[in-house]
Amino acid sequence: MNPSFPAAPVVERAAEPTEANVRDLVYAFYDRVRADPLLGPVFEATLAGRWDDHLPKMCTFWGSLVLGAKQYRGNVQQAHQPLDGIEPQHFSRWLYLFLDTVESRYQPAAAIRFMEPALRIAQSLQLSRFGWDYKIPAEQQALLERVAPRRARDDDARHPARPAGEPFPTPIIGRARDE
Repeated sequence: MNPSFPAAPVVERAAEPTEANVRDLVYAFYDRVRADPLLGPVFEATLAGRWDDHLPKMCTFWGSLVLGAKQYRGNVQQAHQPLDGIEPQHFSRWLYLFLDTVESRYQPAAAIRFMEPALRIAQSLQLSRFGWDYKIPAEQQALLERVAPRRARDDDARHPARPAGEPFPTPIIGRARDE
């Protein structure tokens, strides 16, 4: 994947998330979002004049997920439903910027603590917005392949390959529309 934007500046990579470095991550990430030509206008249209409220909420959200702080109170699906103009490429760009920012700030074992929930949340939001027949864009598939765990052999019974056509890192549980 060849992003059309610069990589996140590398800082000393933390071995473990802490409240302070989660805050630094969130603020660095949203600085990139605001400067991004695709995401910036969408976020600005929604958050103009409210960034000072939104960023601490995002720190609490990610702290709850990766630190187990359990302080976040909110509904991610509900918060994102009213957003107009969101297209598949917005999810791909958000994921790429977020995962790139995480990789630049955390050692691999700590980074995965952010990446797994980010991928699950994106999956959930995409399915709720675009429906069960949604096919993720090629650039997002490439990103998923990049961060997916590497397996020595796909025919190893302990680590079966993902089923053909399964675009997300975790299986989707539910019924198809025609069932």
